[in-house]
Amino acid sequence: MLKKDKNITEIIFDVIGDRWKVRIVESLLHGTQRFGELKKSVGNITQKVLTSNLRKLEERGVLIRKVYAQIPPKVEYKLTALGKKLKPIIDSMLEWGNEYAAKMGKFSKKLFEDDDEQKTTDDDNLSDDEKNT
Repeated sequence: MLKKDKNITEIIFDVIGDRWKVRIVESLLHGTQRFGELKKSVGNITQKVLTSNLRKLEERGVLIRKVYAQIPPKVEYKLTALGKKLKPIIDSMLEWGNEYAAKMGKFSKKLFEDDDEQKTTDDDNLSDDEKNT
């Protein structure tokens, strides 16, 4: 359950604040999917992480999980009306991401590589006790 003392930004990030949830919603915007289809369309995600994120999205009212009483079990996932309202937000994020990648190109890649190199350098300068904290 969401806490009432959170601001709107915190609520948004609580509901869809990581790459997997956004990719799951993005995939379900194309229609109802079974677990295997979702796993394939979302990409390099483990079964455990996918299951966990699907449960969280279901708890927060973004998607519906429908279980069919048959053997082998059949489970389908689809967005709720509230979940479908995320479409313009995700479309905007994709548009911004494409524009960012086009404008920043090699610069952004270099920027992220420099961050990784700096973290490695910083980690190398820490004592064993500092690394474990």
